[in-house]
Amino acid sequence: MAAGTYRAVQVSATGQFELVSRAVTAPPAGMVRLRVEACGVCHSDAITVLGLLPGINYPRVPGHEVIGKIDALGDGVTGWSIGQRVGVGYLGGPDFHCVSCRRGDFVNCSNQGVTGVAADGGYAEVMFASEHGLVAVPGAPSPQDAAPLVCAGVTTYNALRNSPARSGDLVAIQGIGGLGHLGLQFARAMGMRVAAIGRGADKQELALMLGAHTYIDTQKTDAATALQALGGAKVILATAASNKAAGQLVAGLAPRGTLVMVGVGGDGPMPVSPAALVFGSRTITGALTGTTIETEDALSFSVLHNVRPVIETVPLEQAAEAYARMMRGEARFRMVLRTENVAT
Repeated sequence: MAAGTYRAVQVSATGQFELVSRAVTAPPAGMVRLRVEACGVCHSDAITVLGLLPGINYPRVPGHEVIGKIDALGDGVTGWSIGQRVGVGYLGGPDFHCVSCRRGDFVNCSNQGVTGVAADGGYAEVMFASEHGLVAVPGAPSPQDAAPLVCAGVTTYNALRNSPARSGDLVAIQGIGGLGHLGLQFARAMGMRVAAIGRGADKQELALMLGAHTYIDTQKTDAATALQALGGAKVILATAASNKAAGQLVAGLAPRGTLVMVGVGGDGPMPVSPAALVFGSRTITGALTGTTIETEDALSFSVLHNVRPVIETVPLEQAAEAYARMMRGEARFRMVLRTENVAT
């Protein structure tokens, strides 16, 4: 990084990545400047890359799984210090004024900008973030391991700990990918009886290594039938991007069981049998990431129970290829960009 400048990988127009040099400037009031150490590549980055939401202003730097150190404080920032390691996740910081915020539901703030969509994210050596969107990051894990935990980690951790499942209950994790491989570890660490649902016998060994007690291969058996043979799942965490597959799992829930959706598929509406919901009083719900303090909880839990993402790291300048590999389903399991700042 040349003095007074930093590198960033921006989306200049829909689908077009560009490595650029930008001038280092002071952070605005209420914000901090980070020297980014690592940034995870998440499927939700497609919102920016493909222009999936209206009103995205290009050029825009994607990235919302950010770990870095504060190197400048904007006017009015309190509670944070120069040199402190912090994280920034999907949610950029609540407004504290909307109805949701006034009710304490900060995740569903009506005016909360998404990191890397409403403002530049972490595919860069320098990033600006609201003080209200910062997460304190412990000394361990490494920046590269911590990056996916501030998005994929807190998403699966929160979905499980806020679900009806308790220690000893049967919990099924559908999908052994970027979200699912963390969900397996969290569920096992929470003392749950864990069934992994995947496609193909080749995933069984990995699923068991990550914490599953049982592996259900959907190429050989119907997942809902297999779950009922185990007594029915108290909770099914659907992480794979397939609405059709998720809908078919409802019949595998125990009475008053819950299907928790964290993966969003692009394969149309989710087919669900009303009879499977009514007879058994089953429910379907969604879970969206977590607040900054909940993200800190996820990080602390991860350190305590040695929950770690399986990652591949690449230098910042290879961000376009890392994103493409993730979108093609070739990542095992999270791609993480590293910068020159990581050793500082």
